[in-house]
Amino acid sequence: MAEPLIRTRDLAKEYRMGETVVRALDGVSLSIDAGEFVAVMGPSGSGKSTFMNLIGCLDAPTAGDYFLAGENVAHLSGDALAAIRNRRVGFVFQQFNLLPRTTAQENVELPLLYTGLPKAERRARAKLRLEQVGLGERLDHQPSQLSGGQQQRVAIARALVNDPVLVLADEPTGALDSRTSVEVMGLLQSLNREGITVVLVTHEHDVAAFARRIIGFRDGRVVEDRANAALDARAAQPA
Repeated sequence: MAEPLIRTRDLAKEYRMGETVVRALDGVSLSIDAGEFVAVMGPSGSGKSTFMNLIGCLDAPTAGDYFLAGENVAHLSGDALAAIRNRRVGFVFQQFNLLPRTTAQENVELPLLYTGLPKAERRARAKLRLEQVGLGERLDHQPSQLSGGQQQRVAIARALVNDPVLVLADEPTGALDSRTSVEVMGLLQSLNREGITVVLVTHEHDVAAFARRIIGFRDGRVVEDRANAALDARAAQPA
């Protein structure tokens, strides 16, 4: 049996606020296989964002283990975690986080600046990813010249440019209207069908409905872990 892409064992995260200890994540053990599309849900304070920060190597746990592609990365140094983030994980955020006076192509190139790749190869890879998300005609446009949906597509292309094993999307439709949200989620679905592992953090049920598996958090613990039966039923319907 293949090793899961993500495997956590009794993962915990505590924050100290004066004399008070807040247990944001309380002994989470779960696995996510390569190629899955998973929605992580829960109310504010449930632990879903803390979980995303840990599996994205943005933070280290207080206790427990986290294996990414078979490597225990839970207790690595900050520099080692940064190297893993840049090499293995792509991030998509609610607010796009694009540099305003930089073209779409230059924004997508940014993660490659730390790899030592020649400029021509960086540009070629950025162009390829922008074409993949339908923005091949917008390479030289700055964010102010793009719609919100187009800006999020640039952000998705940037997340993919380093060929990560995992894409983490944190409320990726939170700043978009309903129609554009459907388009962006459809793009993530398409990328997942091509084999890219996607973990989506959201509190919106209509966004989570695009995922094949739904994991629910409450009070720092997993309270739900199920297949998205509605999605499977739609897929089974004849065209």
